[in-house]
Amino acid sequence: MPLLRLREVSRQAPRWALPFLAILIVGAVGAAVAGATAMVETREVRIEVNAAFRPRDLPAKKFAPVEFSGFLDVSKPGGGQPPALEQIVLDFDRDGRLDVAGLPTCAPESVAQASVEEARRICKGAIVGSGKIEASVALPSGGLVPTSSLLTLFNGPPLEGKPTVVVHARFTTPATQTYAFTVPIEKRPGEFRYRATADIPPLAGGMGAITKIEVKIGRRYTAGGVKRSYVAARCSDHILRSHGAFTFANGLTIEGVGLEKYCAQR
Repeated sequence: MPLLRLREVSRQAPRWALPFLAILIVGAVGAAVAGATAMVETREVRIEVNAAFRPRDLPAKKFAPVEFSGFLDVSKPGGGQPPALEQIVLDFDRDGRLDVAGLPTCAPESVAQASVEEARRICKGAIVGSGKIEASVALPSGGLVPTSSLLTLFNGPPLEGKPTVVVHARFTTPATQTYAFTVPIEKRPGEFRYRATADIPPLAGGMGAITKIEVKIGRRYTAGGVKRSYVAARCSDHILRSHGAFTFANGLTIEGVGLEKYCAQR
């Protein structure tokens, strides 16, 4: 069963919200122990997060290939459009490992004008993940238009010697807009080995807001005659941890959203 640790912080949250948030967080912890998603809610936004990996049986010391999946739901309590998500910061357990040696790269400018199908063809060898992204766009009339796109993650060119991911999506409603931006991955000391920071470009001139992200990450490949895996993991202490922080256009930051997923040693 997954174990959840989470903490909500808002630089601009009103004082009345803090006891209310504490109640919600305690409820989310109990739900996550039963295998549900993590949920945090304020007056302005509700986020739900979950993640998984396979296989669950992993070596205690050696790293083995894995595939990670996860989703993020963003909504506004009571309905309507949530504030626009501007940044996602994700930390990953020291029992996880990233390997890009010999893996082709895809520069964001190579797919900046491409459709999903074109981007996947242009940078086929660099694909490391896929999924879907959904959003809503506020119209001048006051209505909301849903929009969505398939999502592709490419191994990006290194930035200052660090690995990157290029995120690609193309929205066609209410107008065509292509996302092709770089997410740097920083190796860090301490409990978490990697930090990925995604600064999300405005959608529809700032009138759009992301409502859902689903993604699967994993790629096995051969380079230099050696079989490799883009992501790998081990099970040294029976838990794989991840940690997230989410910043919105209204100044709200929700951080400390952590998931702990049990693994079995083989």
